[in-house]
Amino acid sequence: MEASSTSFKKLKFGKLKVVRRRLLQRYEHQPFISCLAGFYSCRWKRYQRQRTEPGKCCCKMRECLFFPLLIGAFCCSLIFLYTWGEGKNDYNNFDWYNYGNLGFWFLWSLVILIVASILFTYISLLLIGTFLVLGFSIACLFALAVLWGDHWKTVRLSFQITAPYLHVGAIAIMVLLSWPVALHAIRADKKVIQVIIIGPYLAILLFLFLIPLGMYSPCIREMGTLGPKPALIGHRGAPMLAPENTEMSFQKTIEHGGDGLETDVTISYDGVPFLMHDTTLKRTTNIKEVYPNDTDQNAALFSWDTLQKLNAGTWFLKDKPFPFMGSLSKADQNQAINQSIYKLSDFLHLADSHNKLVIFDLYRPPDKHPYRNLWISRTLEVILKESGIRPHLVLWLNNNMRSFVQSVAPGFQHTMGNKAPVEDLLKNNIVKLNLVYTDMSAEDIRKYAEANITTNLYVVNEPWLFSLAWCSGAHSVTTNAVHLLKNLSQPLFLMTPQQYNIMWILTDLTSLLLISLIFALHWWRERNFLCCAQESNPVLESGTYNKFRTELSDMPAVLA
Repeated sequence: MEASSTSFKKLKFGKLKVVRRRLLQRYEHQPFISCLAGFYSCRWKRYQRQRTEPGKCCCKMRECLFFPLLIGAFCCSLIFLYTWGEGKNDYNNFDWYNYGNLGFWFLWSLVILIVASILFTYISLLLIGTFLVLGFSIACLFALAVLWGDHWKTVRLSFQITAPYLHVGAIAIMVLLSWPVALHAIRADKKVIQVIIIGPYLAILLFLFLIPLGMYSPCIREMGTLGPKPALIGHRGAPMLAPENTEMSFQKTIEHGGDGLETDVTISYDGVPFLMHDTTLKRTTNIKEVYPNDTDQNAALFSWDTLQKLNAGTWFLKDKPFPFMGSLSKADQNQAINQSIYKLSDFLHLADSHNKLVIFDLYRPPDKHPYRNLWISRTLEVILKESGIRPHLVLWLNNNMRSFVQSVAPGFQHTMGNKAPVEDLLKNNIVKLNLVYTDMSAEDIRKYAEANITTNLYVVNEPWLFSLAWCSGAHSVTTNAVHLLKNLSQPLFLMTPQQYNIMWILTDLTSLLLISLIFALHWWRERNFLCCAQESNPVLESGTYNKFRTELSDMPAVLA
């Protein structure tokens, strides 16, 4: 009799477990989820999923610990991808920096961008590979902070352009997150847990709703207040279309409508100023083939006759110094191959014949060079006597012996390479500032413009950065991409304050409505589930689902 009673109790407990399983179990009907499950678990049949009991978490402890790590990997990869993507303007500088340290040319910037994009896509779509993506993103962000600290200034500038759109994106993410937040909050059976889940979410949401009140962008401005388009000065010519600092490069700048030409001037051992950016000749000439024993020698220690024997164009076709150069025509390739080192006098004559401004960095020769102490006077001699260029086309940048230069060549437009008080600039007859673009400030540019001091920013390659310079009031920019920026008829992301207010308010209201609907949907589904559980099973005739859970939990003690 006792054995029969025990069997009956076991049978009753088994039925209770079956009923409970059926209550909490449902079939998946989503083909996309089923497909992913097939790819990663080899289960191609429609599978069953248990529904979590009210008040309990749907995830195991390992999953709860893994989820923040997953979110962290996603956020780090997103931050790094945005940071590196916005740094595209300086990829050439980054590759040049690595060339100086490693001794060979390679497009490291493009490789990092591709890897970051692949890993971000990987973590976004598949949600696996967390440790790999997290480690890569953190390592790259750390290396970026240590080796290229100025890049963070570029990121901060980018916020002035992208902040309104990042705000919309952040709100969209919060709408997506409202689904799991609502799911876990409504299923929680304790008020404290609900507050812990919903509290931070609502705080972040409120912050995002109100952040536009403190947002600033020079491209959000009233109609009719935008200044003229900045003039375009070709940085070493057009180095995306031709070998830098060659005749072909400057001709390409002129061909694409550039307003000025920028270059770098070195003086040969026998006193001929020529155009060369690097200290040595090994990156931009074939000196390894012609003079293999002199590859590390300073460029200024060669005579002009020796320099004329070098080719300054073959490296361009072989190394492709920019990641997004495009392909050259056959005629351009043949022209590039035949380029040689360019003399300063020829460069100035070309600029004068096309009425183009010129600005250049003038490098002082090394010790024991015959023109070590005559470099300024020799350069002035070439400008004033040999080239025939009109003085007002010369933006004189070098700050050494400026008083002497002003007395010899009063027609030059004297240019300073750093910010200074307006009074000091006027005292030194400075009419233009040549600033790195990371020093861009709409307020400073406006202050200098009021004193008739114009501002040139370098090196600006990306359309978004050029748009920011335009909105900030810059008079001109030095760029590697004259052929691209010339096509911009107005700044990107330009909008009026009224348009932005409409976008902001509409985004907030739409997101608030969607989040409310998502929370209401989860509340309705949970309430409906409990009602169905109470009405459709005779085992639950005693009442609520919670009592059913209590009976199940007490059954082992009854059987004992």
